Amino acid sequence: MAVAKGKSKKVSPMMEQYYQVKAKYPDTIILIRIGDFYETFGEDAITASKVLGITLTKRGAGTESETELAGFPHHSMDTYLPKLVRAGLRVAIMDQLEDPKAAKGLVKRGITEIVTPGVASSDKILDHKSNNFLCAIHLDKNINGIAFVDVSTGEFYIAQGSLSYLDKLLQSFKPSEILYYKPKKKALIEHFGERFYSYALEDWVFQSDYANELLLNHFRTKSLKGFGIDADNAGIIAGGAALHYIKENHLNNLGHIQSIQRIDSQQYMWLDRFTIKNLELIYPNNDHGKSLFDVLDHTASPMGSRLLKKWIALPLKDKEAIDYRLSIVDSFNQNTQIAELIAEEIKCIGDLERLIAKVPLGKINPKDIVQLKRSLIAIGSIKNQLKRIEDTSIQKISDTLNPLESVKDNIAQTIQEDPPVLIEKGNVIANGVSAKLDELRTIKSSGKAKLEEILARETDKTGIPSLKIGFNNVFGYYLEVRNTHKEKVPSDWIRKQTLVSAERYITPELKSYEEKILTAEDQIKAIELQIFQQLVSDLYGDIEHIQKNANIIAQLDVLQNFAFVSRKYNYTQPNILNHHALDIKAGRHPVIEQQLENASDYIPNDIYLDRDSQQIIIITGPNMAGKSALLRQTALITLLAQIGSYVPAQSADIGVVDKIFTRVGASDNISSGESTFMVEMNETASIINNLSDRSLILLDEIGRGTSTYDGVSLAWSITEYIHEHNSKAKTLFATHYHELNELETQLSGVKNYNVSVKEHGGKIIFLRKLIRGGSAHSFGINVAQLAGMPNEVLLRAGEVLKHLESLRGNEADHAESLKTIPEANMQMHLFEMENPALKKIKSELEVIDINTMSPLDALLKLSELKKSLE
Repeated sequence: MAVAKGKSKKVSPMMEQYYQVKAKYPDTIILIRIGDFYETFGEDAITASKVLGITLTKRGAGTESETELAGFPHHSMDTYLPKLVRAGLRVAIMDQLEDPKAAKGLVKRGITEIVTPGVASSDKILDHKSNNFLCAIHLDKNINGIAFVDVSTGEFYIAQGSLSYLDKLLQSFKPSEILYYKPKKKALIEHFGERFYSYALEDWVFQSDYANELLLNHFRTKSLKGFGIDADNAGIIAGGAALHYIKENHLNNLGHIQSIQRIDSQQYMWLDRFTIKNLELIYPNNDHGKSLFDVLDHTASPMGSRLLKKWIALPLKDKEAIDYRLSIVDSFNQNTQIAELIAEEIKCIGDLERLIAKVPLGKINPKDIVQLKRSLIAIGSIKNQLKRIEDTSIQKISDTLNPLESVKDNIAQTIQEDPPVLIEKGNVIANGVSAKLDELRTIKSSGKAKLEEILARETDKTGIPSLKIGFNNVFGYYLEVRNTHKEKVPSDWIRKQTLVSAERYITPELKSYEEKILTAEDQIKAIELQIFQQLVSDLYGDIEHIQKNANIIAQLDVLQNFAFVSRKYNYTQPNILNHHALDIKAGRHPVIEQQLENASDYIPNDIYLDRDSQQIIIITGPNMAGKSALLRQTALITLLAQIGSYVPAQSADIGVVDKIFTRVGASDNISSGESTFMVEMNETASIINNLSDRSLILLDEIGRGTSTYDGVSLAWSITEYIHEHNSKAKTLFATHYHELNELETQLSGVKNYNVSVKEHGGKIIFLRKLIRGGSAHSFGINVAQLAGMPNEVLLRAGEVLKHLESLRGNEADHAESLKTIPEANMQMHLFEMENPALKKIKSELEVIDINTMSPLDALLKLSELKKSLE
């Protein structure tokens, strides 16, 4: 819009320069540097003013070239840029490419960087506990590809597989931006919804040859075999598209992206999108809730926090790999003091991954360099601490850490201990690095003494007692004389400025000294910049080593965190076994127990499942009794074990699980035209179509979204199918359909359990203990009472329930029996409900003679009757 407007009118050369760039990036906010400000024009200005809350004005108001204008000072870029990006906007930074003072005519300007939600590296934009992944998706008829790149850390992953596999990865990695081939927009929304910010690319970007060439050139290899991805053509295409987009955004130096990894579905437990969401693994489902990640994350560094998220999303299936992690956690628990010292050192390291990525991105500053030195010192200390632990695995980790003594020493010798953030501020390079720099600093530092010498001499020579020396940017150093003494000014002084009560002069000596001082300052800046750039350049060769250190430290961080959590929350080490059984003694829900005022109040439960004697457990009991929590805690304990963590249980023998499926809770997807029942059936179909012999299935209230008979029939049939399927998948099935208890008599692998409650005085007490046998009562009316349902509704429900229960056994004529339900009385009787406590009160009230009672007696009796209801 602004382009068209600009081209149809006479505009200035600078605006013509702007419109040419805007035409190339029409869907991008252009921030153009003009003097000390970044400005936006036209529609960009309107958008920026709304998002940033800055004033919208007009350039050339009332003229033919009038256009909207909004801007902010250049030094406020770190404040305003993150706001634009977080609002889901693409932002192009159009900088001055030459010094305006040296420019002849129009200052050259050009795009130096394009920042988008998925391509951001600024600390002000990023969440330090989360990766900022850019994702590219290649949808194909045969197999689909996906890639994830985090420019801020250098991580690069590709994968390929079914649409459901891609969906699972999207849920796990939560990318900030998705790239796709333009004509595939409809398919993208159909399969993955509109949960993510997305951007379309041209078709040629998604060509196999182009992607291969791009990746080979970037990694400087002749083949991708070394990364183990050469056969993953769809994944390679996605990876190529992601790399293309990053380079198009003017991030050409990507030396920190030194490897590409394949996410192998065979290595990790399968968790579909529904399961990740239902179990609230990484993000809670409501604003005030807590996720498993929230409970587990006591890591000492951002790197550890990000790695923990990945481990939770990708639990291991290999027993040896799981046992390796568990053994290190055990060693840390056996050496608590050392583990705590290591955690403190990791805090000193900070975010080494993102810090070293700033080197090739050209964004590292002097303070970052000093932090790198401190990180290397801490790594050396951690290496020494690890040597104190007598464990072969930990000794190997210690041997792998490289403190890079030469890099650390080079930084210590080159950079001041507490430098400014900006190299332009000066005093960054240490003394003794450059003889010329030291000499120039001496000239600059002696300036004050020299000026005082000149002032004393001229004061003595002229006899002007109030003489003083000052400086301004217009004519440099000057001598200021009060008007009362101006007749004493020597004839060789040159007057430069007249004030109300004084005059300012310069002398040849002052000008000569000024030139020497200013030249020294310029030379100091140039030498410091040159030395700093050389130091940064020297770091390029160590990026890979530093990244390896960062990866090892992140792993140590997560594992020491697991040890800390196990001590803090009383977790125990699980036994990982190759058989198919699952045997949990006194298991607890890791999240719910931490939300109680006293975690010890949580009621633990045992769960045993195998493929033969107890393959399927049918769990009955009322709502709020804890059935869903029991299902979830079983899944979470299994998952915790397979990420290498201790678990909230007295003991846990975990036969390795390759897939966890959950059908727990559902909400209407009205926007997509899907009801609760349709969502339920989709998720259930996904489960029974992907069963394996090591699957763990959690079903909660299957069939409740349809009629009772349909629901019971489906639940019955699904249970039979799972029981008879060759996989013999281990299953927990929570239900209100008491009819399913009959399956225990027909299927050998089905066992009935219920979550016990106690009924007292018409009320129920939730005992939350899983006991053998089915429950024949749902206590629905009692739960409704706890929810605050009006008494009239509860009394009527009790009346209808009593009538229907009296007809039990005549279900064949169910429709007719409903017609015989007695009509409700308009005036409900207080004691119509069959409640012993209420009957007792009724009988007492019938014999009381209120005419003979004193007011005090009446109050005492009322208090007594009230207590009888408690």
